[in-house]
Amino acid sequence: GGGQWCLACVKRSLLTEVGVPQALAAMACAPEHMRNICILAHVDHGKTTCADNLVATNGIISRQSAGKIRYMDSRIDEQERQITMKSSSIALQWREPLSSMAGCEANPTYMVNLIDSPGHVDFTSEVSTAARLADGALVVVDVVEGVAAQTRTVLRQAWRDRVKTCLLLNKVDRLIVELELTPLEAYQKLVKILEQVNAVNQQLISEDVMAKDAEAVDKEAAAAAAAGAASAAEAPAEDIDLAAGGLQFDMAAEEAYTYSPERGNVAFGSASHGWAFGLGTFARLVAGKM
Repeated sequence: GGGQWCLACVKRSLLTEVGVPQALAAMACAPEHMRNICILAHVDHGKTTCADNLVATNGIISRQSAGKIRYMDSRIDEQERQITMKSSSIALQWREPLSSMAGCEANPTYMVNLIDSPGHVDFTSEVSTAARLADGALVVVDVVEGVAAQTRTVLRQAWRDRVKTCLLLNKVDRLIVELELTPLEAYQKLVKILEQVNAVNQQLISEDVMAKDAEAVDKEAAAAAAAGAASAAEAPAEDIDLAAGGLQFDMAAEEAYTYSPERGNVAFGSASHGWAFGLGTFARLVAGKM
């Protein structure tokens, strides 16, 4: 069936139809235009359905099949259990839409190696491997369930490997169809989830800063002891000025790992219905109707 298709079958078909030289040329891409992107999320938050939609943009599967055949779940047991158990990847082509300004040069084509990772806690090692291979990651959060345990785990993994991330607030349609929220209530729900995700990242940054500060203090104490200044190491706690302790927060890192629609690193969508938008996309849509 369609769910058992694999990347090897697609490549084999490509080689058969257009020939080896043409197929290799089609898949070739300059190194500066290649990106490894992984999808990270808690189980059942919509990773594989999101991956299906991205695969559909290259015409490998139909848009109607996206979310149904679970294209990236190529193993039989994954299809039977309806859960991702092993990380899988596929090469996709992407080109930024042309600007409406006259005289603009054509945008380059990027080769995106998309990696779909498991969301279940039992397969955390697969998530770790995917994050280490990636240049960037798409963190998917179910807007109804909010920040879950594995969401915190994947955010910690991305921070540990210094992977740049974007946030997709998925299943926005559930706020309307299931919870029947008003526009204001839906907005407040989305803001709350965004604050929760940012709070997790701020906690990770704070932990990293305090760990580095503690390591520096230990090194200074060891150096002082080696120099025979044991009295300095034995100074009472009340003599230590904590205000001047030297905790230096990395404001650049804090800014880089803060999610905000205005910064362009947050998208809202529904993978099961095949739509998503960022603040810029929505603004252009509204502007066209004004």
